[in-house]
Amino acid sequence: MRRRDAAVRVGVNERTARDWDKGIRKIGDSRLHPDGRRVDYKTGVTTHVDGRREPSMAVLEAQLHPRFLTLAERETIADLHGRNVSLREIGRQLGRPASTIKRELDKRSADGVYRPYAAQRSWATGRARPKDAKLAVDGRLRRFVTEKLAVCWSPEQICHALVKEFPDDEGMRVSPETIYQAIYVQARGGLRREVVAALRTGRTRRKPRQRPDQRTPRFTDPMVMISERPAQVEDRAVPGHWEGDLVVGTRSESAIVTLVERTTRYVLLGHLPGGHTAEEVRDVLVSLIGTLPAHLRGSLTWDQGCEMAAHKQFSVATDVPVYFCDPHSPWQRGSNENTNGLLRQYFPKGTDLSVHGPEDLEHVAQELNGRPRKTLGWDTPAERLRDLLKAT
Repeated sequence: MRRRDAAVRVGVNERTARDWDKGIRKIGDSRLHPDGRRVDYKTGVTTHVDGRREPSMAVLEAQLHPRFLTLAERETIADLHGRNVSLREIGRQLGRPASTIKRELDKRSADGVYRPYAAQRSWATGRARPKDAKLAVDGRLRRFVTEKLAVCWSPEQICHALVKEFPDDEGMRVSPETIYQAIYVQARGGLRREVVAALRTGRTRRKPRQRPDQRTPRFTDPMVMISERPAQVEDRAVPGHWEGDLVVGTRSESAIVTLVERTTRYVLLGHLPGGHTAEEVRDVLVSLIGTLPAHLRGSLTWDQGCEMAAHKQFSVATDVPVYFCDPHSPWQRGSNENTNGLLRQYFPKGTDLSVHGPEDLEHVAQELNGRPRKTLGWDTPAERLRDLLKAT
């Protein structure tokens, strides 16, 4: 029947009947909405179930995630379930799994009867769970964290110290991230003013980090990454593929170019007496690669150091492609890293490398190439390279 006729039959005002249809209950001079809002029509103040207040009466419902049942869907569930429609059919009509319908009926029914507005109110009440941040509340935990930050403990150290000092008190627990949030995120509550310079970095704000795919390209010419390097380079089956890097001297004022052949571990060293700009490194690499036969000019793998900004010019001059390692991944050119460690026996860190001339570098390279290597079955790199040259 029409709502007006139904209101007359029940003996209430038509507006009251309309509120009932919307799941609104009248409490004194206010009305309680299904989403937990309580609106006082005399003062115009809206109070939420979590205690928050809003100054206006017109409050729009939040846009909820589609996984949540809406009030309209709950009404449909009530109607179809009242007609003994199966759970699977209800789910098909709503585009929901039958298990969702079953959980809703089992959890929200009262005395075996499912009422959609009561279910909506129950859900809205249970969804709002206001909770203060752990360190926003004064107490033993906050005092302990503050004291340890004052003596320059890190959040991770504080987290583990709490477990050791209070093994049986679960209330004395906090994660490092909670401490960081209490310092960095003002809305999370109250450590920022007290421990502005407590962290070792001295920062009061988090430093944003960019994902690798968001970084600004390092070079003007696009890099070809190591992931695009042919598989034959990876398994060291084919000779002629090189790994390169710089060994840098004191204050980064001097450097030596190091090249290592991946199959034989043969070493080439390049002299950089005046500096290691991109143009200087390019010229030294071109001269080193130029001493090799064509079949040993396969590729060059390098890290993303700025000294390789002229990699395109190098490739044009030598017809040798350059592949770049991922950031902070030295293991991707492990042979070169190992060789640089051996070179430090001749060129210690913190020394001026410009005092070593081309003859000195050639002498060191010959010594390394004449050392037997376990990975080569105790052959020397020079012997392996000699065999390759004879075979061709």
